[in-house]
Amino acid sequence: MSPRYVLPFVPPLSRAVRHTLGLATAGALVAFSPALMAQQGTDAGDGATDLEPLTVEAEALSVVTEGTERYRVPLTSTATRLDLTPRETPQSVSTVTRAQIDDFNLDTTNDVLESTPGVTVERLETDRTYYTARGFEISNFQVDGVRVPMPYNNVHGDMDTAIYDRVEVVRGATGLMSGSGNPAATVNFVRKRPTYVSQASVSASVGSWDQRRLEVDVAGPLDDAGRVRGRLVAAGREGDSYLDRLSRERGLLYGVLEADVTDSTLVTLGHTWQQNNTDGNMWGSLPLYDSAGNPTDYDVETSSAPDWSYWNVETRRSFLEVQQALGESWSLKGTLTHLDMFSDTQLFYLYGTPDATTGRIADEQLTLSRYDRHLEQWVADLHAKGDLEAFGRSHQLVVGTDWSQSRNQQLSRYPTADFDAGGQGLPPLDDWNGYYPEPDAWVALPGTDGDATVKERSLYGAAKLDLAERWTAVAGARLSWADTTGEQYGVSQASDHDRVLTPYGGLIYDVTDRASLYASVTEIFQPQTAIDRNGDYLDPVDGISQEVGLKAELFDGGADASLALFRTEQDNVAQPAGTRPDGIAFYTGGDGITSEGVEATLAGELAPGWQASVGYTYLEVEDAEGEATNTYIPRHLVRATTSYRPAALDALKVGARVRWQDDIERDRDLADGKTRQAAYALVDLMASYDFSDNLTGSLNVNNVTDETYLASLKWDQAFHGAPRSVMANLTWRF
Repeated sequence: MSPRYVLPFVPPLSRAVRHTLGLATAGALVAFSPALMAQQGTDAGDGATDLEPLTVEAEALSVVTEGTERYRVPLTSTATRLDLTPRETPQSVSTVTRAQIDDFNLDTTNDVLESTPGVTVERLETDRTYYTARGFEISNFQVDGVRVPMPYNNVHGDMDTAIYDRVEVVRGATGLMSGSGNPAATVNFVRKRPTYVSQASVSASVGSWDQRRLEVDVAGPLDDAGRVRGRLVAAGREGDSYLDRLSRERGLLYGVLEADVTDSTLVTLGHTWQQNNTDGNMWGSLPLYDSAGNPTDYDVETSSAPDWSYWNVETRRSFLEVQQALGESWSLKGTLTHLDMFSDTQLFYLYGTPDATTGRIADEQLTLSRYDRHLEQWVADLHAKGDLEAFGRSHQLVVGTDWSQSRNQQLSRYPTADFDAGGQGLPPLDDWNGYYPEPDAWVALPGTDGDATVKERSLYGAAKLDLAERWTAVAGARLSWADTTGEQYGVSQASDHDRVLTPYGGLIYDVTDRASLYASVTEIFQPQTAIDRNGDYLDPVDGISQEVGLKAELFDGGADASLALFRTEQDNVAQPAGTRPDGIAFYTGGDGITSEGVEATLAGELAPGWQASVGYTYLEVEDAEGEATNTYIPRHLVRATTSYRPAALDALKVGARVRWQDDIERDRDLADGKTRQAAYALVDLMASYDFSDNLTGSLNVNNVTDETYLASLKWDQAFHGAPRSVMANLTWRF
């Protein structure tokens, strides 16, 4: 077969990505081939040997969404670590399942969260992203239910979703599991695990702007008895962008082994490596108005990045889990996680506004920087959970403790005063080709550094209490200690918080066998990493969060519906206050911040072959004077995904994703007036076809109407979101 036929289906990935995928594929074949051959060669006389592990799979992996077409999950433990159905959880819960990820080609966590009801993705720069829910930044993250401290509340680079089975989002305060009572949401990334039955897949994609992606996923037993199982996932993606000079390369490896050491002991060991390399990245973004206050109205492809800028991020995450059954209804689980994240960047920041007459930007409005960062984290968690019989009723209980240490080291280098840029400044950005003089020796430049360590530890407990016929309570509390030592850029980060109690309580009343009323309340305590103008951390946020609602199982139990009313009152909430000349955003603490609103969701199978996940949010956020604040967050928000597989042609699946928000605005930092983004809707379409039991082809078209919009108004700078794009995929499963 000639290359011109091969290339559309086997993307010509970079040498580094090809090497990564090649090693992973070879290793997978060596590791899993004996198990695959053994399974294929088992005759009827040996069939009884396989029955026991298959039975265990049905019980242990009942929540796994991989391999199904479900847009809902039957159980979630993100809010309390108790295994509760969505109707038993007294908060708003949404899940983006593996089917949704595959249907709509959501290969980064940014893509996933843009599909989650009630969540906005603030793409402030090309390689740094924030998330919001219910009017505030999301700062609580988990991986497999274990909290992950996230300095600065942002994500560097694109986190690949190839290793995840699903992403669960609990909106509202979940201080019980996250170490703080941040009232926005908790995001739980649930990883894929080894399977009891051998399986493998290879997926190749090509798309707009020379995008190319290749993914390999192999899993199954490694011994004849099925007591040792493994999984290996490798993915690589590279390509250009709709933005001038921007190109990305991403490589991912994930390996996990689990073993039944005894009939009651399961040990799991895993490691993830991801490398993101970005060239032509923006630090900050584009000015929204000129020196006279006129909108700049740049073209969609306009970028503020010079041709020598880059942002490389390497992430290594290892974990060890030990689960021990304690009798028939209790278990003990310990988890140890280690994270190393390295960032290596060359940055270029525009400060101020272009000249209203010429459109030029002067040299004194530009900041150049070489930035390096190393984040190292250790997180440990130990908890026991099970059933408890008391007062003639059955209850669930979980008790545990966790500990974490995060050390964040940073170094920023800036050109000295004798750096000669030629006094040229920049021409109008629409006409700029990306050329600007680069310092000859970045490493020789003077710099400012930071080295701070945050240690947290806590005790927690929660219970689901069967109070009476139709009445259930979910209650718990967390007792936390947190201290910070060190400096960042010459400013002390020292803080100490002892014995902070975060209570949690919820009450559920079953109106019918499939409908419930609920109410929940929790206090808020949130240490902050937002800094003021002087570089000092803001004092912790405190307040209270309340929620009441109705949940129901509809369509013969195939779908979950919810309607929630929420209200949050907070003090000392970080409010954007501007950007320093070095390109670092600073904040002030706002008291009396109130967030309230309504959320409605529906997720599941609405009819045979018809899956959907729909959410609507109405939000109001006001300060102590009753004035609207955080106006960069939309007050009305719709997130909807749906797919349909017709019975008459069950090889075909079609679907659509809609993301709509009303208009947003922000006060200008450097001029009078406001910047506004009108309401807009992004519509994505998909279609897939099963050519055989093994081969599936799909086509995704994003932003089919080619809508023009700004990616965020959180800062006083912004760039345009992606225009219409196309991605084609072939997946072979065996």
